[in-house]
Amino acid sequence: MASLKEIKGRIASVRSTLKITSAMKMVASAKLHKAQLAIGNMLPYQGRLQGMLADLAGAGAAIEGGEGGAPSLTRSRKAGKVAIVAFSSNSSLCGAFNSNIVKETLSLIGEYRSSGLGEDDFTFFLVGKKVSEALRKHGYLSEADYSAMAESPDYGKSAALAQELMDGFLSGRFDRVELVYNHFKSTSSQVVTRSTCLPLTLASGADSLPSVRPSTAETSVDAGAVHPHDPEDVIVEPSREELLRMLLPKVVKLRIYTALLDSNAAEHAARTVAMQTATDNGNDLLQELTLEYNKGRQQKITSEILDIVGGSLQ
Repeated sequence: MASLKEIKGRIASVRSTLKITSAMKMVASAKLHKAQLAIGNMLPYQGRLQGMLADLAGAGAAIEGGEGGAPSLTRSRKAGKVAIVAFSSNSSLCGAFNSNIVKETLSLIGEYRSSGLGEDDFTFFLVGKKVSEALRKHGYLSEADYSAMAESPDYGKSAALAQELMDGFLSGRFDRVELVYNHFKSTSSQVVTRSTCLPLTLASGADSLPSVRPSTAETSVDAGAVHPHDPEDVIVEPSREELLRMLLPKVVKLRIYTALLDSNAAEHAARTVAMQTATDNGNDLLQELTLEYNKGRQQKITSEILDIVGGSLQ
């Protein structure tokens, strides 16, 4: 049995750790609220834009050919070269958040390898230090250091990454661009999501986007809703084709930025839950140690009393 001094030292250590985990939980919770508001406001915008493009394409606008080559972002071809964009965090203490991304990315690589692709057929854009460090051990290196994006999501940086991906797709450097990230479903649930960014599909915005629990600070999306209409009744200038050429690259940039915001919100949610769990476990351990210390102290006092009584009877 441990001495009272050792138990007292362990109690002090647990109390010190509890202060850290409680503070980290408060910080993560505050960051989560901000990240949740950002992704909650972005998803309706992206969904409305993609839905509008789907209406244009459904109305007969050509999405192949044209000036600038931008509509060829929708052209599907055999996957001979694959770019993988994986999102993780820069730090740990967030449960299985990063390990799930690493497992899903390795699984994705394995699927393409089984279809005949070699190691030279993959290009990696790894956003976050944890996934970059983990895949480096497997021999997969990122094209550049994107850790700053994971720390603080920025549209300018994500748009630059999206432009690099589009340039590579249009030039034939990539035949497909895959995204791997954690989707923020709720504070207690982060779902590992895999989606194909390029070639671009103009599916219905409501069907092609993940959902997120809205923040109480959000305004209602229905307040600015555009009621369904017949695309043929709408006059588009200069033309539907020109509008598609202008907006398709914007959709790709928004997809990358949305995935970044989604991953950031999921990270803070995972860290909030992990620190809450650590705090609860610490409190349970503190109660057990305190009980053990009190029992030991009681036993020591009883033993001393017995020694005194025994000495007085002699």
